[in-house]
Amino acid sequence: MTGAQIIVLATPVFLLLIALEFAVGLARGRNTYRLADTLTSIGLGVMSQVTGVFGRLLRIGIYVLLFEQVALLKLPVDSPWVWLGALLAYDLCYYWHHRAAHRVAVFWAAHVVHHQSEDYNLGTALRQTSSGFLLGWVFYLPLALAGVPPVVFATVALIDLLYQFWVHTQQVGRLGWFDRWFVSPSNHRVHHAVNGRYLDRNYGGILVVWDRLFGTFAEEDDAEPIVYGTRAPLRRWCPLAANLDVYRDLWADSRRTRRWADKLRLWFMPPGWRPADVAARFPRPAFDIAQVRRFETAVPRRVQVLAAGLFLLVLGATSGFLWFAHAMPAPQRAAGAAALVGALWLIGRLLEGRAQAAEAAGRAAGGTAPDATSAAGRASR
Repeated sequence: MTGAQIIVLATPVFLLLIALEFAVGLARGRNTYRLADTLTSIGLGVMSQVTGVFGRLLRIGIYVLLFEQVALLKLPVDSPWVWLGALLAYDLCYYWHHRAAHRVAVFWAAHVVHHQSEDYNLGTALRQTSSGFLLGWVFYLPLALAGVPPVVFATVALIDLLYQFWVHTQQVGRLGWFDRWFVSPSNHRVHHAVNGRYLDRNYGGILVVWDRLFGTFAEEDDAEPIVYGTRAPLRRWCPLAANLDVYRDLWADSRRTRRWADKLRLWFMPPGWRPADVAARFPRPAFDIAQVRRFETAVPRRVQVLAAGLFLLVLGATSGFLWFAHAMPAPQRAAGAAALVGALWLIGRLLEGRAQAAEAAGRAAGGTAPDATSAAGRASR
């Protein structure tokens, strides 16, 4: 069974837990869901899986090649110690991958998708990048060199990913001793914050011990409520914009700067760093948490129903695509993926409604709409 097929089987469980969290939030008077944001988050997860059909060939292919040609030894698949050690080693590699995704601009350009939601719920957990496969595999090469068999690597990677689903909730409070050792809802809420005291903390996947060891741990403080999202908000429901805008803005700055060294350097500096000449000519406003407002759109109920209905059709079509993708001819697989991504783009356009119209009108008038964020400002952390 392929990893994509396992995700298909897990999807009803994900959706059931999302529905349960939604019901609990309503009962408590603490609902954390909005239709447009939820459809966008889950849609980005769908898009990630659809594009991942192609990306896995790169990531797994490189891993298998190194395992077969360069591995120092080949560990036995039937040893439980190999599986346990591989899971711990993978989680440590994930910590450094995740840390780089917040500290290095080119990795942030991929990872930013997961942080764009200004809500925090189980739907946010499914909000994943479609470009992470391009460079993320680099961090897991030590496992191949150490002789971790590909089947073990693929399995522990899936376990690490699935574990992280349940920690994306505001309905579970502190968990005592568990919070000290493992990534928990409280620990991971901190990770999704834009507050200064919380920013870029708690990178662990399963174990938060790595953060305690390497000085990146921060504890949730009830005295400072968490504000979710990014410091340069997307202000769109478009899945293509979510995945590509930061890359576009990095490219724009690399063209604007006059120094050749800076053209390369800005891709590997912390997110938000800009060459001095670009920052002088295209200044950005400083982040002020007091000015943060959640992105909202005014969409008629009938359009919301249409978007939700179309989204359900996309979910069903995606399940079929992922289940049979491994056996499809390449042209058919590419056409199916393009159709699904196009449908997700259409849903985003429907949900943006008047906000997009207002932004377009503001640009036409030479001004900026209240909910619009300048393209130059989106690349910052």
